[in-house]
Amino acid sequence: MYALLLSIIYLAFISLGLPDSLVGAGWPVMHSDLGVPLGFAGILTTIIAGGTIVSSLASERLTRRFSAGSVTAVSIGMTAAALVGFSFSDAFWMLCLWAIPYGLGAGAVDAALNNYVALHYAARHMNWLHACWGVGAAISPFVMSFALSSSLGWSGAYLIIGGIQVVLTVALFISLPLWKRVNPVRPAEVDDPEAVPVSTGHVPLSQALRIGGVKLILAAFFAYCALESTAILWASTFLVEDRGVDVATAAAFASLFLLGITAGRFLAGFVADRVGDRALIRGGFVAVGVGAVMIAVPVGTDVIALAGLVVAGLGSAPIYPAIIHSTPVNFGARNSQAIIGVQMAAAYTGSTLAPPLFGALSTWLGLWLFPFFILALVALGLAMSERLNRRVDHGELAGTPAA
Repeated sequence: MYALLLSIIYLAFISLGLPDSLVGAGWPVMHSDLGVPLGFAGILTTIIAGGTIVSSLASERLTRRFSAGSVTAVSIGMTAAALVGFSFSDAFWMLCLWAIPYGLGAGAVDAALNNYVALHYAARHMNWLHACWGVGAAISPFVMSFALSSSLGWSGAYLIIGGIQVVLTVALFISLPLWKRVNPVRPAEVDDPEAVPVSTGHVPLSQALRIGGVKLILAAFFAYCALESTAILWASTFLVEDRGVDVATAAAFASLFLLGITAGRFLAGFVADRVGDRALIRGGFVAVGVGAVMIAVPVGTDVIALAGLVVAGLGSAPIYPAIIHSTPVNFGARNSQAIIGVQMAAAYTGSTLAPPLFGALSTWLGLWLFPFFILALVALGLAMSERLNRRVDHGELAGTPAA
């Protein structure tokens, strides 16, 4: 039963990643077929991001009322319907319309699944599950490539991924009885009912934000997701334009950043239970910082900068899952769903705002700013997470609103 449900959750995480690369992979053809400018992709992604932020903030109330399993099943059903809707869209406004349920479904399932795994499964599974997201994100461009090279076209890629999610939705509804039969597997700090009382009562957003230390972890999570999305979008351009790296080489190493995140999460899963979430977060930020310094070093060879990008990807790997997994310990199981929902909103906000912010700054100051922009976000994330650790060590967090 435990293993069966875990397998379904692994598939759900792969499915979360599957649609994420479709717009980017197919847009060069999609915008031409739909007769809209290339820049309209930003409108689509903004609508999706807005939906994920809204549903992330509402996830605590939804999950408490309908259960994590039900929210997951319905949310993936919404994304499946949206993807199928994309496949039948022949006008840009139709894509925008279907982007609404897609964003709402993606945000709700992300928050619900992350909290359920944080409460019921060990740290190694959190890392491996997020690695599965990377597998899904890596698969979808190949699906789009196959569809474009055949008679299916870009709409065929959306229909294929949508069909996969329809099948997963059916499997999730069938598995609903299992979700309530898996006992929580939590660290000792969460098991003490007096230290961390588990309540079924609703935790309002305003109350969650007033819990001691929450704003610190939100800032750390915002910083991490901001640096990750900035590196994914701008690394290749920086290497080509600022360092004069060959276009093909730059593209290959930029993709290694994302592959490094995926591989690093698989590797982190083997040591996560022994090392602990705190060490993974600290070590991850330090490694990203080392990678950024390697990218910034003005030497005559490109090897150090290219290696630095790989180091930064590997360092990024454990930060996201470790922050999520540590939430019930730091803030209490009763508050974890609400706080993880807010964390997801902070993550999507950072991922949405940071790349265009860097784009504006680099236009003004130059692309040389790239590694220093990453270092600034590393410093912010590390400083906020370490401040939270000190408050935890001093017993200042009790899962109640701060005075």
